[in-house]
Amino acid sequence: MTPAYLGVDVGTSAVKALLADEDQRVVAETTRLLPISRPRPLWSEQNPDDWWTAVAQAVSSLKQAAPDSFRAVRGLGLSGQMHGAVLLDHGGDVLRPAILWNDGRSHEQCRELERRVDRLGFIAGVPAMPGFTAPKLLWVAQHEPEIFARIGAVVLPKDYVRFRLTGELVTDLSDAAGTLWLDEAARNWSLEMLSVTGLSATQMPRLVEGSQPSAVLRGDIAREWGLPSDVMVAGGAGDAAAGAVGIGAVSDGNAFVSLGTSGQYFVTTAAYRPFPQAFVHAFCHAVPERWYQMAALLNGASCLAWAAKLVGVEDISALLDRVEARYQGAGRIIFLPYLSGERTPHNDPYARGVFFGLDAETSTEALIQSVLEGVALSLAEAQDCLAAAGTAVPRVAAIGGGSRSRLWTRILASALDRPVVLYREGAKGPAFGAARLARLAATGEAVDAVCTVPSVSEVMEPEAALVDAYCSAGEKFRRLYQTLKAEFRR
Repeated sequence: MTPAYLGVDVGTSAVKALLADEDQRVVAETTRLLPISRPRPLWSEQNPDDWWTAVAQAVSSLKQAAPDSFRAVRGLGLSGQMHGAVLLDHGGDVLRPAILWNDGRSHEQCRELERRVDRLGFIAGVPAMPGFTAPKLLWVAQHEPEIFARIGAVVLPKDYVRFRLTGELVTDLSDAAGTLWLDEAARNWSLEMLSVTGLSATQMPRLVEGSQPSAVLRGDIAREWGLPSDVMVAGGAGDAAAGAVGIGAVSDGNAFVSLGTSGQYFVTTAAYRPFPQAFVHAFCHAVPERWYQMAALLNGASCLAWAAKLVGVEDISALLDRVEARYQGAGRIIFLPYLSGERTPHNDPYARGVFFGLDAETSTEALIQSVLEGVALSLAEAQDCLAAAGTAVPRVAAIGGGSRSRLWTRILASALDRPVVLYREGAKGPAFGAARLARLAATGEAVDAVCTVPSVSEVMEPEAALVDAYCSAGEKFRRLYQTLKAEFRR
């Protein structure tokens, strides 16, 4: 029987799962939506049991869609939203809802961590920001001390699912990198960073490389799902690194932007190169002896989904067709896409979305175009941060749901003034990368042999007139944020 590999991505808005065969063809895929709770301003939480329920439903769907391939599964890989804090007691039970990556409550705790550890950004690869896991735990210690006292383990979202799958507390280096507790250069837990948040290494999961085995699927789960008893669960990856693995961005200099719920500008590096002063993330990759630099944006394609709901349109593809039919170049409206605050380059959880330049003639299409442009200009600002960190990017690939919009990638190419490469399989994203990591863990094959680059469907070249227009718009975009920065905090 030809082997198959299962990739599961525990995202923020959905769990996505797919089956890939030995030729890396996707034979089945499915999505299960997830609820998010925002009980207070700046808060963002999820119930970890919702992830497990969605994973079980997704697996059942794949089994029905491709029963022969499902029975042939030899490895399972996990990807997931990064930075979330899942708190378990000593018996493995969840103590409170998970605090997510886009939660902004721990701003003051970040300042405290920076005061306690002078070299924090060089140890952990990035300055303390509210999205990361460590300041969340400091917040829990200060505001929910009775819960903090009961913590037996802190795990990341995908690793809670791993715990349910295997009974083992394990994480991979790329996901651990986003906690602030990892010594990125040493690829191990930093005892200093754990100590300043009142934790110890005994409360941390065991570390493995993303392409290495982490544990074997529990026997009862294997029997329930109808899988072999020896299915290997790979270390897996945080969603950014898994997306990179999925498009073969595992060699020095490989670059891409991801237009998912959030946005990333990602560049693989052969060495650890921190540059915390520009809020560039320098993290361990999901494969051995590789790191990456990344500008992380909290607001990506989620802005488009929000705007479509705002104007009362459910069919986003049809809405984008309308915008593209009317597109005549850079619009007059400036949109600040900071619906959930922002990380790179502002580290500002208080920033919020803004439409600037509305008038009586403003149309729905003009509003939506400004949203596409606002995210693109934010990525252009991120590119400037990477340049300041010494990373030059001659061309960049695009992945994620937003990359399916030809107009958006056209705008992006000119806003970045870089060719944007589109892959035929680019939309598969982190779940496909997780399936590749599952294969590596199960077979021991070389990384380069499995993590190949997909075939190119199109290259969007920057257009000179648009480059000039978006350069001018970018200057206005930056000034607008700086003008409003103090008002956001008030």
